[in-house]
Amino acid sequence: MENVADRYAYRVVWMEDEQEYAGLCSEFPRLSHFDDTHEAALAGIRNLVAEGVELLKEQGKKPPEPLFTKQYSGKFVVRVPPEVHRELTVQAAEQHVSLNQLVVSKLA
Repeated sequence: MENVADRYAYRVVWMEDEQEYAGLCSEFPRLSHFDDTHEAALAGIRNLVAEGVELLKEQGKKPPEPLFTKQYSGKFVVRVPPEVHRELTVQAAEQHVSLNQLVVSKLA
């Protein structure tokens, strides 16, 4: 049986101050694992998350849903100052695109 921890979003970054790699997991933002190599940092964070998932299950709690298995609507609301809204609307008009198209292109 596949472990849900295998489906989480992991990344490894170099931490200049510590002179080590940090293994991170988006679904468990408070966990990290520091190590000398990229591979060891990734293995370390994966082990920590697997332990965390098991601990949550033992406590009768549901582990977080992996980000990449969630269903997304493609819609979200962003609040901006009126001046920014105006400027974006002007830019969209000048480019002959909708405000939505302009914002999507800027986000991409």
